[in-house]
Amino acid sequence: MTIIRSRAGRRGVLLVAALSAGALALTGCTPEPATSQTAPEWELTARTAAPSGDIDSFSWASYAEPYSLDYAYAFDYADNQVLANVCESLLRLNPDYTLTPGLAESFERPTPTTWVYTIRDGVTFHDGTPLTAADVVASMSRHLDPAVGSSWYSVYQNVTSIEQTGDREVTVTTAIPDSQFNLGMGGSAGVVESAATLEEKGADYGNSTGLVNCTGPFELTEWKSGESITLTRYDDYWDDALKAKSGEVEFVFLNDATARVNAMTSGDVDGGWMLPVDGIAQLQATSGEVSFGLSTAASDLIVSNLEGPLGDVRVRKALLMALNRDGILEAAAKGYGEVSNALTTESVWGEASEATRAAAFDGLEEYPYDVEAAKKLVEEAGATGQKIVIATAPISNDFAVISQATVAAAKSIGLDAEIETVTPNAYTALFSDPSAREGIDLFYTIWYLSSPDPLEMYAVLRTGEFSNYGNWSDPEFDAIANEAVGIDDAEARAQKSAELQRIANEQLPWLPLFTGPTTVYQGERITGVAPSIAYLYYPWAAEIGAR
Repeated sequence: MTIIRSRAGRRGVLLVAALSAGALALTGCTPEPATSQTAPEWELTARTAAPSGDIDSFSWASYAEPYSLDYAYAFDYADNQVLANVCESLLRLNPDYTLTPGLAESFERPTPTTWVYTIRDGVTFHDGTPLTAADVVASMSRHLDPAVGSSWYSVYQNVTSIEQTGDREVTVTTAIPDSQFNLGMGGSAGVVESAATLEEKGADYGNSTGLVNCTGPFELTEWKSGESITLTRYDDYWDDALKAKSGEVEFVFLNDATARVNAMTSGDVDGGWMLPVDGIAQLQATSGEVSFGLSTAASDLIVSNLEGPLGDVRVRKALLMALNRDGILEAAAKGYGEVSNALTTESVWGEASEATRAAAFDGLEEYPYDVEAAKKLVEEAGATGQKIVIATAPISNDFAVISQATVAAAKSIGLDAEIETVTPNAYTALFSDPSAREGIDLFYTIWYLSSPDPLEMYAVLRTGEFSNYGNWSDPEFDAIANEAVGIDDAEARAQKSAELQRIANEQLPWLPLFTGPTTVYQGERITGVAPSIAYLYYPWAAEIGAR
């Protein structure tokens, strides 16, 4: 849904996609359940067929041009799907959402407040210079520099020092035990760049002029602003298992969803992530392949103003009950997914026991579609006739579906409601600039997690967190979240996260709508990708070769 990223935001989480292509008009009521529709048949795929061999090049459609390829600001889909193939992190986030060694060949936690990373030997940057511990220190330290204003600062918020403590050793010290820090090293927060390049490029680093100089299987060789980005295979890449099978990859910026589908069906572009749902059937009719994969993203309405009528939890509950989420899922996502009452997906609870995972999801308040009961809650809260404003942007049809359905739902329960349409860039600013949210009560996000831990989501909602956009505050929630951050054992930490999930379900600081799979298309020329939202940090393009 949106394009640019914040400069001081919360980690690995995000917003948006460009999901739907066709036009759909919603009039005075929220969509009715799609009882006459048959839910589409789809299944999750862990990996597509292996390539038959290498390929000279392939092209890839992106819904937007990256805001920046500076890892400190790479905080959205368009940025990270490119950067994942060029730059690497201390740890590697794999398609199954496990973490394994990356540029750090190993790590240890000798004390509750120190993380020690042993830096891999024999790795070179794309300019041929060797990776050193000093490069790691320089890259990580940028997240602590207020002048940089990193979007990933919150991963580092408890860090007190980053030091080279050996020839190939870096030690990070935190003020308190912080389980989440190391988990963040598999995403952009853990990216390592050449210290010399950072100094040389300065303010141009990561833009279309300065480019980047990293260690990944592809080198960033050209960025035509407004048009495309070209990556070229780096022949001296250190990891033989992930040496690129394509000599070149071209990312083509196609903002219009219909244009993206047409480019893929015609063969003008070989593939793309985040398929417009209205185009999936059209793409499935080609000789290429549509795949559905693991996702950590949840579609939600962020409550960004608790000083208005939505400050009363009864009104928040009423609005969610007035939204026919089954109908919205059909209209916005063509049924690819399921209605959710949580702000996380089960895919990030992989280290939790079955019992803990069940405790996190079973028995949550379901908020069934019930306009009359919702209207009574609004009356009880004394909010009848009060106004809310929903922000939207002309990015994709799911924006139109959800904003119009929300306005209709609000009006159906006695609230006054209107849509404020802004530009895509202005919409992105809602996530980074508090002044941009003035006068806005709700806005839509597809929020993904960048680590295999549900606490990443709920830590966002603590009092004072950058991405706690509505300034929601609950002392009990804060106490549990703060305790959970200090718990090293994944199962014990997940038990605390289950408590947080239940509080969020009861208090609704954000309104959960639905979840859906990661979607990807590979045309008739290519194959090999792992369909997983890990494509935002894993070098997925290196695995694509000739079909």
